[in-house]
Amino acid sequence: MSISIHSISKTFGVYKALEEVSLEVPNGSLTALLGPSGSGKTTLLRIVAGLEFADDGPGKILFHGEDVSGIPAGQRGVGFVFQHYALFRHMTVAQNIAFGLTVLPRSKRPSKVEIRNRVHELLGLVKLYGLDKRLPHELSGGQRQRVALARALAIQPKVLLLDEPFGALDAKVRKDLRRWLRVFHDEIGLTTLFVTHDQEEALELSDQVVVMRNARIEQVGNPQEVYDRPRSPFVYEFLGNVNKLTEPNGNHRYIRPHELEVVFAAEYDPATDRLARIHHLFSAGPVATLSVRLNDGKFLEVEISRKQLDELAIDIGDEVAIRVTANDSG
Repeated sequence: MSISIHSISKTFGVYKALEEVSLEVPNGSLTALLGPSGSGKTTLLRIVAGLEFADDGPGKILFHGEDVSGIPAGQRGVGFVFQHYALFRHMTVAQNIAFGLTVLPRSKRPSKVEIRNRVHELLGLVKLYGLDKRLPHELSGGQRQRVALARALAIQPKVLLLDEPFGALDAKVRKDLRRWLRVFHDEIGLTTLFVTHDQEEALELSDQVVVMRNARIEQVGNPQEVYDRPRSPFVYEFLGNVNKLTEPNGNHRYIRPHELEVVFAAEYDPATDRLARIHHLFSAGPVATLSVRLNDGKFLEVEISRKQLDELAIDIGDEVAIRVTANDSG
């Protein structure tokens, strides 16, 4: 089920949350809405869900070519997962998952046996077998999020919408759960749109990244494309660490830390290198991160392998030459 968003605008009083936003979400894709707070990503997700409505005008939301702009949320066939799960505390895991089915109109409601079978199927799908009788407070954060996901899927939605799905989890659980979600998505193939402000999360998880800023879309593309070929300084700086160097002609050049090389000061080439001193060094992990201070007082961040660091045998205060290894951005 593809999602087509055409010229959507939304204002809250004098605040403009979205301005003429258009986007195509391909059928079966996992698409990330990425941006800082206030960029409009959650508002856009809620409008797709039918929890908010766009301003009057030409704006439309289409599911596989069908205009759903005026259809209420409960009739759009959308599964929505909130950041803080929104589970019913007095209900068991099984009851939470079944809730969307039990409140359907009688003419559309499955039988009790069908609901029980659907819950059993979903418990297996989200790897929660044996936890059906537990209450939410008896689960870990990651387990509660999977219950919320199973509940959203119980109604067999046309599309799945996730609002900061891992925002309430600690770093280790976030990483484990998002890797699980990627595998899970590939298994079910359901068109999924999720909101995040975490660049690593968007780049690791999604098929398509939508970078938003100030109520507009800055860039759309696959993770490799938006990271390697950003179309604006904002996208370059927002997607991961970046150094900004001033060229002799006054232009700025954006260089990622891994695109810089550290060589001995004795190998300094004035045509390509810049002299610097090691200001700080962090080497706990497979990659060493160096903060170096150039002769003009500006700081750069450099990433090299632990093996390279060991071979150079450099330390804080040492003078080195910094060389750009790969970059053609301006």
